[in-house]
Parts: sequence; structure tokens; C-alpha cells
Amino acid sequence: MKSYTVAAAVAGFASSVAAHGFISEPAPRMPGDGLKAACGDQFYNTQSSDHYGNVQGALQNLGQGDHPDCRPWQCKGVPFTDAGEIFEYTAGQVIPMKVEIRAPHDGVANVSIVNIATDKVIGEPLISWDEYALTSSPMSAHPDWTSFDITMPDVSKECANKGDCVIQWFWDAPKIDQTYESCIDFTMGGGSGSGNGSAPAPSASPKPSAPAASAPAASSAAPSSTVPEATATPTPTAAEEAATPVATGGSDSGSDSSLPESFTMDTFITWLRANAGTGVADKVRRMVAAQRAHPRAFRV
Repeated sequence: MKSYTVAAAVAGFASSVAAHGFISEPAPRMPGDGLKAACGDQFYNTQSSDHYGNVQGALQNLGQGDHPDCRPWQCKGVPFTDAGEIFEYTAGQVIPMKVEIRAPHDGVANVSIVNIATDKVIGEPLISWDEYALTSSPMSAHPDWTSFDITMPDVSKECANKGDCVIQWFWDAPKIDQTYESCIDFTMGGGSGSGNGSAPAPSASPKPSAPAASAPAASSAAPSSTVPEATATPTPTAAEEAATPVATGGSDSGSDSSLPESFTMDTFITWLRANAGTGVADKVRRMVAAQRAHPRAFRV
């Protein structure tokens, strides 16, 4: 048991440093006093020492006690009070973006406009990849992973004021259970703006409960400008995912595909593995373990 514990700790450490990424242009939000106040000193120290790290790694340092204002799955917890430059964009404007990836790992990614108060994507992602930062292909062969353009839609109604919206880059590496986010603050339209750096009014919607996922565009490794309409729908909770019939034909198919009338989480994961494949089962297991949803995660 002791040797297993040591091995597990080493494996966990290895995965925590397996991949890193962050927006380098335009200038994104950076961790500051607002993050420290919302999520605590340990969470802040993790990000300020390495803002290229992942959400899951920061969550391990959330610390004891209640953190009702901490929103780790939105801009990796960095709130509007830590906003630096706030850009003024217009509908149709083309925005060059650069991402710095210090260590790749197989994943999916998108860039979306997110409503800060509701924590939901406005419309569809502006660009997306269903294969991103693959370890099997050199980064030099895919310059579009780190340097690309987005075209701003007309979100003048939703994003008129400072603190209403962000452009959020989102990279999920499910094989190692790591998620990377960074955000760019902007306004569009004739809103007066807060002008004083105050945070927007908090959302009245309930906090998400478990990680879930939204389907990336069915394309090659090259980015696409559209994704299936399903990405704009609300993310189902873990309970809703569990209640949804799962197609058979997984890697261990051949067993009874009917959902048991009663089961523990372990037996349910076993049933998923047999009927939907190991990948789906592992995704659901991570959803339950994290105990929260991410509105821009990718559906299993």
C-alpha cells in the first residue's frame, strides 16, 4: 500500500506538469488581489507563480473554508476586479490572437465570448479545434494552434459595459484531466461602462455541480468557425448525463446494455465502461470527482 501511495503521488505530480498554456496577445487578465480575495491565498499563490497552469491544479490549493465568490471554471477564477486593459472592439473586427503553449498534450479547444454574469457562452464558439496540441505532431507543423484570428460577432447588446463579457480561450486535455483558460476583457457598443473597476453584479443562477462537456466541431486538426448547435445548449448536470441513455458498442461491449434499476457509482462506471467505452466512463468518473460543471467543457 505504501509503495502504491508513493507511485500515485509521483504520477499525480507528473500529470500536473504535463501541459501548460496561456494567451499572450491580446493582453489577458492576470491573477491579482481580486483572485486572492475570492479564492484564498493558496489558490492565488498557485496561479501567480505560474499562470500557465491548469484549473485542476489550482483547485487542489483552494484551501479550507467556504469561497462563495471563487469561480475557478470562469477565467480560471481571475475576477473582473483584476482586469488590466479593457479593449474596445466592433462587430466584424478581426482580432489576431497568440497563445503560448509550453508543453503540449492531446486535447480540444475553442475561443468563445462568455457572459460574465451568467457564465454562459454567447452564441457559438468563434473558433474551435477537435484536435489541439497533439503530442503526436510537432507544434511547428500546426501554427494555427498558437497564432490565429477571430472575427467579432455583434454582441453590442450583451457586451456594452465593462465587465459584461470576456473572450475566453479554453483548452481541455481529458486524457490527463487538465483544463486551461485565460480571458480578454472587452466592450462593444455604446454602453457607459463602470469605469471604476468594480465587478459586475453576481449571477442569480445556481453554481454548476459537476464537470460536463460540450461537443467540439467535427473537423480535422485545423480550426473551424462553427460548431454543432448543441454547444450553445445548457450543459447537463452529472445526474442528467447519468439518466441519458448511452449508446452501446464501447470497447467492452457485449454485456447487458440496459441500465440497472439500482447501482452504486462504482457499478455505474463499470456499466458505462462496458456499454459506452472506457473514455466515456473515465469522463463521468472525473465529473463526479470534481463535483462541478463547466459550461464550456466538452460533452462525453
